[in-house]
Amino acid sequence: MKKNKEVKETKRIDKGQIFVKIMAGILACLTVFSVTASLIYALI
Repeated sequence: MKKNKEVKETKRIDKGQIFVKIMAGILACLTVFSVTASLIYALI
């Protein structure tokens, strides 16, 4: 019985974690974009 409760608790997704993951993804995209833009600007 205890094992079933632990599995249900781990499957629950926290809204804070989703927000943090979305923000991390946006920051990663902005970082990649800025690096490529600066490299292109340096090459021209």
